Amino acid sequence: MITEDLIKKHIFAIFLFIIVSCGGGSSSVNDNQNTATNFNTISTDENCIIESSNFEKCNLIHDDLDRYYYIYKSVNLNPNESIPVLFALHGYGSSAITHYSYTNYRSIADDNNLVVVYPQGSTSSGLNTHWNNGGWTSKSTAKDIEFIDTIINLLKEKINIDQTRIYSSGMSNGGYMSYHLACNLDNKFAAIVSVTGSMTTDTFDNCSPSHPTAIMQIHGMRDTVVPYFGSIGSKSIEDVMQYWSSYNGCDVEPEEHIEYNSQNNYVINTERYKNCVNNVSVKLILHSTLGHNWPRTSYHGFSASQEIWNFVSKYDLYGYRE
Repeated sequence: MITEDLIKKHIFAIFLFIIVSCGGGSSSVNDNQNTATNFNTISTDENCIIESSNFEKCNLIHDDLDRYYYIYKSVNLNPNESIPVLFALHGYGSSAITHYSYTNYRSIADDNNLVVVYPQGSTSSGLNTHWNNGGWTSKSTAKDIEFIDTIINLLKEKINIDQTRIYSSGMSNGGYMSYHLACNLDNKFAAIVSVTGSMTTDTFDNCSPSHPTAIMQIHGMRDTVVPYFGSIGSKSIEDVMQYWSSYNGCDVEPEEHIEYNSQNNYVINTERYKNCVNNVSVKLILHSTLGHNWPRTSYHGFSASQEIWNFVSKYDLYGYRE
């Protein structure tokens, strides 16, 4: 049924598309599955090597595959306090070290007693580096949910992490994986953010979280890799927002804030669904000229990395924490 609200949303989308078609915007850094039910650790001894100050690479064998991840620890890390953890997941065909370079979470970690984890996706089943989150990556045999769970268990052994404040962020395929974790490893993750990602139909159809989860999506109307209106095997961003706002028991209509930058000719529409269970929230930042890129202040008017931390840091497994 076509409702008045749906018509309004599509009119706004058309308005954004017109602005995109007329020019404006700029380029930025590009970032070029099966549901698991057994979360037992599958690994041999971990071997961590210091790459540079406060940054190390950890190698392990997981489910007979050579896997690894990087850890960045705040230069001011206080081991006497419970330390939040942010997972940062790269996109399809990319790498953990590339994601580390352009997200630039380092200063955020230094200021907030934070540990950031950059896992490396696999090349299982002949695919390029990826996360196994259903959809077209379903031919992958990589047990990525268990891999992430294993990393969490390994972190607990060596760092005083706050197990109620574990978050996931990701670019593109990493954004899809973040939703996959919210659906399938939700007992570990308090909040997730997807940048230019979405939910595969597999993740969407089989999602069964057990607690209200704070969700944020950052997307662009110029994204032709993961279109706002969805594609085969990928849900529309509107469907994703409606799913999580409904699941979290939020207000039906979001609070909207529209910012127009006349100098650079773009619109940023921020929608926030409020009054959710446990005071979590569901938020969408929709940029009219953003393509399949990681937003940066100099190009897009805001830093995705800073927005991510500002959002997730407000929540733990029990909801709003401030």
